Amino acid sequence: MITLKSARELDLMREAGRITALVLASLEKVVVPGVSTLELDELAEEIIRKEGGRPAFKGYPAPEPDIPPFPGSICASINEQVVHGIPGLRRLQNGDIISIDTGVEFEGYFGDAAVTLAVGEVGEVQRNLIAVTKGALQAGINAARPGGRLSDISHAIESYVGLNHLSVVRQFVGHGIGSRMHEEPQVPNFGPSGKGPRLEPGMTLALEPMVNEGTYEVVRGDDGWTVVTADGRLSGHFEHSVAITEGEPVLLTVL
Repeated sequence: MITLKSARELDLMREAGRITALVLASLEKVVVPGVSTLELDELAEEIIRKEGGRPAFKGYPAPEPDIPPFPGSICASINEQVVHGIPGLRRLQNGDIISIDTGVEFEGYFGDAAVTLAVGEVGEVQRNLIAVTKGALQAGINAARPGGRLSDISHAIESYVGLNHLSVVRQFVGHGIGSRMHEEPQVPNFGPSGKGPRLEPGMTLALEPMVNEGTYEVVRGDDGWTVVTADGRLSGHFEHSVAITEGEPVLLTVL
């Protein structure tokens, strides 16, 4: 179960979150046609280490024992790739979208965030998917209030996506975050409201809707990490680490 955080713990999480946000803001400036995902990854690691953090994704254990640990500092997922895309030599093309997810450990505490970005000029379908996914995250953040239930967040995300005629990935979910990258509880992006643990000030959660253009179903690729949409259509991903407070939820992964 998530641990209520002390002021010191929250300060460390804020710093981990600041570095995480700095990485994403810096990469957004260089996401252009022709750049490789490996170049993005190398820049991310350089920033993280310069700021005194550790790339939390690099060396993360694989979901299966015969798969190597994750090799990158970012997950770089292009077009139909949903999450956990491995950075490599692939170069971005005009009209692509790319979801960049990164995590930072700072003095034993973690930040985790993701964005989906347009590469060059994209079409209306891509722009709408990005906007709806970002709006779904905001809907979840708005529901992260003391006294509510965990599934109020889930229901708010799913409802927002459904109203916009897209689908929410069900196989991958948000999570608690703190002195570990992934803590309890899981935070699904779907389901009825009024279920699960009561939200209390001091809880910290990583909220991360993954939204698909078509079916919500996904499959894992041959590399053991990269997850793609089952129908080959586009997917978007936004994430923030969020602290529950007595009043408004506080974003930890911001500059």
